[in-house]
Amino acid sequence: MTTDPYAVPPHGQPATPEPYLQPRQSSRAVPRVISGLGGFLLTPVALSVTIYGGSRLQQGFSRAYSVAEDPLGLILLIVGSLLLLGVAFLGALSGLGPVLGGLLWGVLPGLAFFLSPHDIMGLIYDVGARELGTGLLTWLVMGALVAGGFLLIGAGLVGTLSRRRSNRV
Repeated sequence: MTTDPYAVPPHGQPATPEPYLQPRQSSRAVPRVISGLGGFLLTPVALSVTIYGGSRLQQGFSRAYSVAEDPLGLILLIVGSLLLLGVAFLGALSGLGPVLGGLLWGVLPGLAFFLSPHDIMGLIYDVGARELGTGLLTWLVMGALVAGGFLLIGAGLVGTLSRRRSNRV
């Protein structure tokens, strides 16, 4: 290889690429938008279905000490859990979706409840249906909503970190 900056490659031979040039990175805008919208829209649906199914199971269990009495509650609990798994898998596209969903629909409502439980309880019972409100209140009191939010945030961060470190062993 010559050090002459004005040298041209011989006719018919392609120029050799610079050894230190990095390949052009594709835009991450589309995966971020898909993941962000999915996390923003799918998380409340998943949490609502999971909470409603769990509330139905809890009421059935308190009446008959059995969860077999309400197959719809069990199905809703499983479907909601699978939807939450889908939100966590959005971290493979971009960490924005699980982080946004976990923060907006898990951590912030949970912290708001810890700061002002009476106001949040009144709001839940004014806005929500009876079973969903009872289930949501149970999740809030137990801290399950905050924990679920932090788990989604963790899934988003792991997705982001694994994508950044994908070429290292």
